[in-house]
Amino acid sequence: QVQLVESGGGLVQTGGSLRLSCAASGRVFSIYALGWFRQAPGNQRELVATITNGGSTRYSDSVKGRFTISRDNAKNTVYLQMNNLKPEDTAVYLCAAEQLKYGFNYWGKGTLVTVSS
Repeated sequence: QVQLVESGGGLVQTGGSLRLSCAASGRVFSIYALGWFRQAPGNQRELVATITNGGSTRYSDSVKGRFTISRDNAKNTVYLQMNNLKPEDTAVYLCAAEQLKYGFNYWGKGTLVTVSS
C-alpha cells in the first residue's frame, strides 16, 4: 500500500556530509510518521531519526546534533541531512513508514552510506 524509495547514499570522507531522500508513494495519507533506520555490518538495525506528520522529530543519541530529518509534504519525501559523518555511520540506511495501528510496517530497500576514515 505504501512504497518507499531511498536515494542519496554514497562514499564520503570523515567529516563530510550527505543528504538522503526517501520518496513515498501509494497510500501516503495513511502514514503517521516517516523514519530512517540503519543497519551496519555486524550490528543490529537501529533507529536514526523519525518525523511525524505534525513535524515532531526524534533522534538517536549517536546522531543527535549531526543529523537532521525533514520532510516535504508536497513531494511526499523525507530527507536526512547528515553532517560531520564518522566511520561508525557507515551502514545501509533504510526509510520506513509508520502507521498508527501497525507501527513501522513499510520499508524501502535501503541506500548504502560509506564513510571512509
